[in-house]
Formats: sequence, structure tokens, C-alpha cells
Amino acid sequence: MNRLDFSGRAAIVTGGAKGIGYATAARLLDSGAGVSLWDADQGRLADAAESLAGTGAVHSVTVDVGDADAVAAAMAATLDTFPVIDVMVCNAGIAGIIKSAWDYTVAEWEHLLRVDLTSVFLCCRAVVPHMLARQYGRIVTVSSIAGMEGAANNAAYSAAKAGIVGFTKALGKELAKTGVIVNCATPSGIETELLQQIAPRYRDDVLARMPIGRFGRPDEAAALIAWLASEDCSFSTGAVFDLSGGRAVY
Repeated sequence: MNRLDFSGRAAIVTGGAKGIGYATAARLLDSGAGVSLWDADQGRLADAAESLAGTGAVHSVTVDVGDADAVAAAMAATLDTFPVIDVMVCNAGIAGIIKSAWDYTVAEWEHLLRVDLTSVFLCCRAVVPHMLARQYGRIVTVSSIAGMEGAANNAAYSAAKAGIVGFTKALGKELAKTGVIVNCATPSGIETELLQQIAPRYRDDVLARMPIGRFGRPDEAAALIAWLASEDCSFSTGAVFDLSGGRAVY
């Protein structure tokens, strides 16, 4: 593993208690960053913070990232520990509901967009003014291949993830001359609990679409995210980085 230099940097990782978020936090800590884990699962968050504590400065906040007041409170609590936030990784999200688009209830649709899309807006809204004041920052959003090509019988998830792509491109343009860089990663089929929550038939279909012939590992996703969060990523902004094992055709 190549070690990036995050010495003296501090990062927030949403959905940091497990999966891609946990792996990203571990990678950033190994590279010298202090990390604040944000997650709604209080028990898993405590376990994650404990297991990572020996690797660097770890802070954690139990937060519903789809709630504006909760995000503002989490930001304030994080700044009490890390007065300077250099990196925001917007990774938190839930699995899609496998059904036809016209069969969604309004409540199901709104809940998924709130957790998977509105959360990204709220977290960016919380951190961008802080980064602008210092003329430096790295924001990495985690979308999905479903947001790029659409996934049949997973319309709400596809719409939310497509929204992340559009939001990232817009925010990247708005901040392009400020020193705050914003980019997006679009994974497909990473071996996490989220993947295990979907039906085996759907998982098999995802795997069949990946020419590499296997699912990705969380540490492989973390490697891309860590680079996008680093100083080395300095000329790409508002961009989308494929993480699909060759599935993407664009």
C-alpha cells in the first residue's frame, strides 16, 4: 500500500462505522490524518472508533446525516476536537429498494433520497464555508455506477446516486478557483454489508456486468478515495472517477 501524506490533516468520513467508510478512515489514519467518524449506528460507531483508536487520532459522532440540525451539531462537535477540517468524505447511504419504479410509496422514495442524496448536500453545506475560509479543502462524494447508467428495479437509488454526480459537478465548478476540490467516486459491487442487503439474484447480475470477474474490496475503494482527498489531487474537480471493475462503458 502506498502511503499518502496526510500529516497534520483532519478528515470527516460519513458512514464511517463500516464498509467503504471504515476502510477509508483506516487508510487516512494510516497516512497520518486525524479522522472524525460520522454514523447513525451508535453501537457500530463505538466499535469502529475503538478498533481504530490505536492507529491515530479518532473522533466519532452519532448523527443522522439526512437531518440538517443534526449535521450542524455534528460539525460543531467535530470542530471542538479538530479545529481545522481539511477533508470531507460523503459516503453514508443505504441500499436501494428492489421494486418497479411505479410501486414505490412516496415515503420510501423520500426516505432513500433523504439519506443518500440530501445528506451529501447537508454535509457539504456544513463544511464548505469552513474550507473557504482557509482556501483549502478536499470533498469526495461516493455515488454508484447506478447513478451513471441507471439500475432497473432500483429507481430511487439510481436517482439519488445520479443526483450526487450532478451535485458534485456543480459544486466542483462553483469552488474551482478557491482551493477546495470536489470529486466523486462511482463504485459497483464492493464487498460490504450494503451489498449483502440486496437479493442474491440482483448481486449475481451486478457481478455478471463486471469484466474483472469479482467484486471490489473496501480497501480498493478507500485507495481511490484517499487519493481524491489528498493534496496530490489538485487539477481534477467536479469529476467522476470509475470504480466498477470495468463495467462502465463511458
